[in-house]
Amino acid sequence: MARVFITGSSDGLGLMAGQLLADQGHRVVLHARNEARAADTKKAAPKAKAVVAGDLASIAATKDLAAQVNALGHFDAVIHNAAVGFGEGHRVTGDGVPHVFAINTLAPFILTVLIERPKRLVYLSSGMHDRANANLDDILWRKRRWDGSSAYAESKLHDVMLAFAVARLWPGVLSNALTPGWVATKMGGAGAPDDISQAHLTQAWLATTDEAAARTTGGYFYHLKRREPNAEARDIALQDRLLAICGEISGVDLPQT
Repeated sequence: MARVFITGSSDGLGLMAGQLLADQGHRVVLHARNEARAADTKKAAPKAKAVVAGDLASIAATKDLAAQVNALGHFDAVIHNAAVGFGEGHRVTGDGVPHVFAINTLAPFILTVLIERPKRLVYLSSGMHDRANANLDDILWRKRRWDGSSAYAESKLHDVMLAFAVARLWPGVLSNALTPGWVATKMGGAGAPDDISQAHLTQAWLATTDEAAARTTGGYFYHLKRREPNAEARDIALQDRLLAICGEISGVDLPQT
């Protein structure tokens, strides 16, 4: 059985994936934004081995979260599930970056760098990334008029770019991205049309299964099947620029081997 850490797993798809994996006998560690939410998460997922707390909107808190995870030992898989949605207003964090960018793009980068390297990495994206551009020249929205939907879509493209960059640079790690579909979570809204009973299965499958279809790297998935992502996600020059930008902002760099 695998040891799996899941970010943003106090509710929604992260919690659903954690409950599923724990029911399957895997040793699961969940994550909540603060201690109060962590206590609620323990009640919702009593089979989880632990729940760690940390606010991914803060660079310092995200680095501390990585240290908490490493203190629990080596993990076989990390699922980067945490995100804020497309309805976000233009909120700037204490680090001077948009809240959407901090949680959806920068936090998974920092945790990828600082958590002891697992065998598998899984990054949750969105079908909205299909229509986005990376917009690395204004990734912090300092020149453009804010648009929450576009900011979200860009951040989800960044997640696929990160997954593919890791797949390229770390050949010993299976690194993949996925879209869970548009489902009726707190983020997706009550009117979302996709099947929520399927939405958490792909991330759990990519993190743990021995099936040949999931033992791959540099893939983008929807409901257990590969599909083609936004072409920008496979642009190596854009990937490297994204890594450099995130490294400069966070003060940590992704190892190239």
